[in-house]
Amino acid sequence: MKKEDLRIVFLGTPEFAVESLDLLVKEGFNIAGVVTMPDKPAGRGHRMFESPVKLYAKQHGLKLMQPAKLKDPEFIKELQKIDADLFIVIAFRMLPEVVWQMPRLGTFNLHAALLPRYRGAAPINWAVINGDTETGVTTFFLKHEIDTGDIISQERVEILPADNVGDVHDKLMHLGARLTLDTVNHILNGDLTTIPQEKLIGQGEEASLAPKIFKETCRIDWSKPAVNVHNLVRGLSPYPCAWTELYDASAPEGKALYNIKILETSVVECGGAQSAAPGSISGGDRHLTVTCGDGAVEILRLQPAGKKAMTASEFLRGARMPESAVAR
Repeated sequence: MKKEDLRIVFLGTPEFAVESLDLLVKEGFNIAGVVTMPDKPAGRGHRMFESPVKLYAKQHGLKLMQPAKLKDPEFIKELQKIDADLFIVIAFRMLPEVVWQMPRLGTFNLHAALLPRYRGAAPINWAVINGDTETGVTTFFLKHEIDTGDIISQERVEILPADNVGDVHDKLMHLGARLTLDTVNHILNGDLTTIPQEKLIGQGEEASLAPKIFKETCRIDWSKPAVNVHNLVRGLSPYPCAWTELYDASAPEGKALYNIKILETSVVECGGAQSAAPGSISGGDRHLTVTCGDGAVEILRLQPAGKKAMTASEFLRGARMPESAVAR
């Protein structure tokens, strides 16, 4: 079969998925349909948000589908009419079996981790939060349980000490596009081999989860070691961001002075015994250093609620920070 005859339906939503879709289009593959999330209101003006995948599909004249429910009979009929050979899923919703079993060559997913590690919704975040020095991308065929299907191929990449989740996202986006193209070519050529994840686990690989990130996941616990706090900031920057509240410890318990998102930190080398309690703030009027359970971190960049991102020194020039200020 020629690649022009291989009918592909692509399912995805964010920018991460667009990179792979664009490469397939540029390589001349037949994208017979694109499925993405319905438009939804976003921002203060509640303007309707169109996903990056939708915008790309419109720009390139690709058939577009935006079902509210993936089991909708009309959507199923529309998919069946396309008569696709292969479905590719990247950063999309969980598919019902009636969908992923439809194409004759199967449905494969690109996952932003080295499965069986970090199965779930936020693999890039958790790899950085946990201080990993390596991650990667995996293509695998879908099955009933999420992110457990047979592995087709993997590629690895280093996580550098200065990388935040945005940096790692971009590395994996480009690497994932190349792996997606390679996987499609192997399927087209009929020389594909797969490995059950159970076999890798049996050989010593560990399965782990990467659950969805919630607001409370992002709140900094200053009793944790400094390196853990620093990795949490890295793993949530530039979005959704780690956060904390600043209080006046000498005042009666009440409203926080500031609610701040923290975009960048560095671990501070602390010599000798640590006497200050976790959350204690020091550094004067130019530096913002917070004591942790073990060591301290200096906040380099932050964003106060309702304001733009700024350096810590810029924040301190305009903030009313009493000497008894603490982070909680």
